[in-house]
Amino acid sequence: MMNLSRRRFLRGAVAIGALGSLPRLTSAAPGDQVVLASIGLNGMGHHHLGHLAARSDVRIACLCDVDDRVLGRSAETVKKIGREPPRLVRDFRHVIDDTSIDAVVVATPHHWHVPIAVRAIHAGKDVYLEKPASHVFAEGRLLVEAARKHGRIVQHGTQTRSSEVTARAGEVLRSGILGEIKTSKAWNVQRIVPQKPRADEPVPEGVDYDMWLGPAPKRPFNRNRFHRTWRHYRDYGNGDIGDDGAHDIDIARWGLGVDTHPVRITAHGSRVDLKGEREYPDNMMVAYQYEGNRVLIYEDRIWTPYGMHGFDSGNAFYGTEGYMIFSRRGYFQVYLGRDEKKGPGASGHPPPSVAHEGNFIECVRSRKQPVAPAEAAHLSCGLIHLGEVAYRVGRVLRFDPRAEQVIDDREANALLTKGYREPWGIPETV
Repeated sequence: MMNLSRRRFLRGAVAIGALGSLPRLTSAAPGDQVVLASIGLNGMGHHHLGHLAARSDVRIACLCDVDDRVLGRSAETVKKIGREPPRLVRDFRHVIDDTSIDAVVVATPHHWHVPIAVRAIHAGKDVYLEKPASHVFAEGRLLVEAARKHGRIVQHGTQTRSSEVTARAGEVLRSGILGEIKTSKAWNVQRIVPQKPRADEPVPEGVDYDMWLGPAPKRPFNRNRFHRTWRHYRDYGNGDIGDDGAHDIDIARWGLGVDTHPVRITAHGSRVDLKGEREYPDNMMVAYQYEGNRVLIYEDRIWTPYGMHGFDSGNAFYGTEGYMIFSRRGYFQVYLGRDEKKGPGASGHPPPSVAHEGNFIECVRSRKQPVAPAEAAHLSCGLIHLGEVAYRVGRVLRFDPRAEQVIDDREANALLTKGYREPWGIPETV
């Protein structure tokens, strides 16, 4: 429950943000600034806010979250950086309707990503969209078509695309030293303790829970399905393959050099740790075969306290002459030939979030495509969804990459989309 002093601060921050009376404390002139709003400010949303609010070429005009406590904490972050207090709102439609806002950062739970992003695109705004861009497969195509039709910039929150170590690893992969890359692997291996079941309870004070649910089915409030741990439930999240796994799958596809969907998908998953509550498996293996017989493999184990090759999140790229171990933690190492002689490598590179956010702001100005555009987001997130569908139906999927449909499998195709609680449906024609 929000204490009295925090409630007073929040009301004061809303009033000051509406007046816009404090001076700018940055060197960029107002006309040179990208006017930005952040929607969803817990977790990564707050992380991005701290970086973006510190940029002299960005003005944070509005903060939006359904939880007053989260809004208050985010307003304090902007205040500490010394920037003009933003307007604070619970309902994202206030952001969409504000014609002064150039771009939005969407870092809500996954089920809200595309419903908000498409509405923002329709309103003429550019979008930085946290991963995974889509909650179900069909949403990815809607996002791509909306961005194309309205000429908007969409940057997917797969920050590894902007990493210095990724650029250096890419040079090695393109050099041919590994021969032809035939297989790539992505892994997400860490210990995530599932939460104990909880009883439903009243909605906390200061939370607009109906707005939080949005397009998801109506149900009573439960803390297991709210902040942070919502990702373990299908109504809101995509499990571990769609959480940290989204980064590693994206890089696996990038390194394999495929710009289409796979044609054959097989998957296995189960629960090894039977304690606690989660709707997704705690271990998963998925194989994606592409035209030309290239293969991408995904693996996660969420019940182990150790990683693989020394990293919780990583990739391997297997070529005809050698292989590379890569991690978005800032590392790669090449091994060549039968003797696995060490080749080029690098380590110790800084996290790429600031560079990725910067690439988005630069593209908002230049109108050039960012390093992780909507089409790339759809191709990578499509792997998340196809892996989940193959796991749920329990059989091999034969996929038509051009029609974006599973061949002769009505049950699997039905899982490529979902229903939406009104009024939060997405128009089929974007």
